Amino acid sequence: MTVRTPSLVATEAAYSRFLGYRVVGRKPVSQAQAELWGMPGLAGTPALLMAPESATDFVFRFVERPTEPGYRAFRRHGWQAAELIVDRVDPLAETLRDSPFQIVAPPLDLSFCPDIRAMQLRGPGGEILYLTEFKKPVPGLDSPPARCPVDRTFIVIVGGRSLDGMQNYFYESFNVPRVPAMESRVQTMALEFGLSREHRFRIAALPLRDRCYIEADEMPEQALPLPAIQTELPAGIAMVSFITRDGAGSVSLSGKADRPNDDPPYAGARGVRCVRGAAGELLELIEQP
Repeated sequence: MTVRTPSLVATEAAYSRFLGYRVVGRKPVSQAQAELWGMPGLAGTPALLMAPESATDFVFRFVERPTEPGYRAFRRHGWQAAELIVDRVDPLAETLRDSPFQIVAPPLDLSFCPDIRAMQLRGPGGEILYLTEFKKPVPGLDSPPARCPVDRTFIVIVGGRSLDGMQNYFYESFNVPRVPAMESRVQTMALEFGLSREHRFRIAALPLRDRCYIEADEMPEQALPLPAIQTELPAGIAMVSFITRDGAGSVSLSGKADRPNDDPPYAGARGVRCVRGAAGELLELIEQP
């Protein structure tokens, strides 16, 4: 998960102290990375990699860029949030009350499944995090175990004008199965559009490998599109990186498929491409053997 933030110092302090994340890399955005993303002006920008306390199979990549005036997650299309699997969400809520994270929605059982309990936070860069606890296994929604109090992202949330359009994109580009839509609360989005916290939106949880998912949320008509041409990382959750093994996906933004370096998340990759999805979201495709 690539997150744009105005201060790496503040972000590192918040994630390490309150979520238990640790630094696993400090290196500016390289020229090769910036060109891969179609944003050559980002070369040399400070960046930071942080991983969960007990794992190395997931990293947040924080990139230091000025605050985007007026940005609020869930007001426009694109990546909206990262959902992290946690051991117990209610004790975390108590700890986070006096933290740099803003609690947007307190712990609550999901409207479509009382065995899943989650809360929502806004981080130092305006990014939205869901902290999600599975009280017991849920049929049809296989989740990874929490190996530490706050573990890896296992669901990424994208919002766009058409749920069907987003499902079609992931099916046609990556063979991700289409699934039936659900009606669910999305409290952060409801609040941004002046709706009741109980308002239901059409969403779908698209299954990936290794018990991960893309949650596609159909947004209200008032939601704004991302710019057609992006020369800067979008605010909040800027980009999501996926491992691929079959060269799937659209034509890359840069026309290149070189591996920028051997650091996480590129180690061992055959090549890397960057594409845009149906909602204008950026996807980094890391092809592994």
